[in-house]
Amino acid sequence: MAEPAANISVLDGRLSRLERPTGGWSDAARADALSRLRATGLPDRRDEYWKYTRPDTLTQADPVPAALFDNDEGPIFGDMARIQIVFVDGVFDADASDDLVGEGLIIERLAETQADIHWARDLYGKLEASGQSPVARPLAALNTAFAPDGVLIHVTGKVSKPVSLQYHHRSETSDAMLHHVIRLDEGAELTVLENGPAAARFNKVMEVDVADGAVFHHVRAQGRDHERRAATHIFARLGTESTFKSFTLTANGVMTRNECVIELTGNDAIAHVAGACVGDGDFHHDDTVFITHDAVGCESRQVFKKVLRNGATGVFQGKILVKKDAQKTDGYQISQSLLLDDDSQFLAKPELEIYADDVACSHGSTSGAIDEDALFYLRSRGVPEASATDLLTLAFLAEAVDEIENETLREEINERLAAWLERHRG
Repeated sequence: MAEPAANISVLDGRLSRLERPTGGWSDAARADALSRLRATGLPDRRDEYWKYTRPDTLTQADPVPAALFDNDEGPIFGDMARIQIVFVDGVFDADASDDLVGEGLIIERLAETQADIHWARDLYGKLEASGQSPVARPLAALNTAFAPDGVLIHVTGKVSKPVSLQYHHRSETSDAMLHHVIRLDEGAELTVLENGPAAARFNKVMEVDVADGAVFHHVRAQGRDHERRAATHIFARLGTESTFKSFTLTANGVMTRNECVIELTGNDAIAHVAGACVGDGDFHHDDTVFITHDAVGCESRQVFKKVLRNGATGVFQGKILVKKDAQKTDGYQISQSLLLDDDSQFLAKPELEIYADDVACSHGSTSGAIDEDALFYLRSRGVPEASATDLLTLAFLAEAVDEIENETLREEINERLAAWLERHRG
């Protein structure tokens, strides 16, 4: 009897610090999410999908203080023409943000759209709720119930400028929660950029509904503040001949859990999820992905690369579920780590669950050190050992970074990775 009582105590402690927004079109979804959360409780280390990651700092009542980081680099994506939306410790900064307007899209804030009728009522919390089965994701339900703000983006055409969500961390004890909802109409196209550490503790949900023939690109760079903690969630639903592509760069952060749950519900849809992660020392990074094929002729790719040193830990949990009518599925999954010393570790749990008989699905996971032959080859031609190690590391990460279609964004990510490696040599 002690275990349920302990779980209830943790949940009650967490909820005691939160105030649930009430009234308006999101009220029913928030109430439903809170009911589901009370039924499941918050995650515990004994839960199957949390056995590699300790969730206590994400579930305790107050965040662990995180020191502020003085970033001497210029802002990533700063040279691109984009619609800039800024949140500071989870609070919208109107002065730093652009006008929330753009050709082919409508942008609103969750905190300011609480009338009884709104297009987001049909989506808010719906994809998150669908993504709770067969694996419970309580931190996402917590977000749906309590997130005070976020952006609601309705895309009606092909948008030329990316929407850039920037998250700044200014308080050592900030505890931020944001919920974004994005709907792409048939044939629409949008790129969303995200960057920054957001808060000492950050809980984010993004729900993306990609209609038939629509295209969604997502490129994220999680901030360099080392002591930050974050749990992020992406829930996506894809229509016929639609495309969803997401890439995440993670450098630093004492604890990060990125979850991505995708349903391919229309024939010939494409979903790619990729990540490049570099960690040094007290660093724990967890990518958890669940892709469901529920239509004919769909393609999915999961490509995750982690570079770890000085006792850092990387985790990958990825699953491809192919339902019985999802014939001609093409599913690919690869997770690899490069361990730059003997103290770091990589924990992987790749899964395939297939009920159709006409499919091409594969998964692989490897962990190893720098190729000594390749290192010797470079050094024998006059390349210093540190530079040679960096070159081989960037080559290792290239498969993941190459998932970014936009060449400018791809080059900027590579520059950030090279700069991180240079700072962390030796």
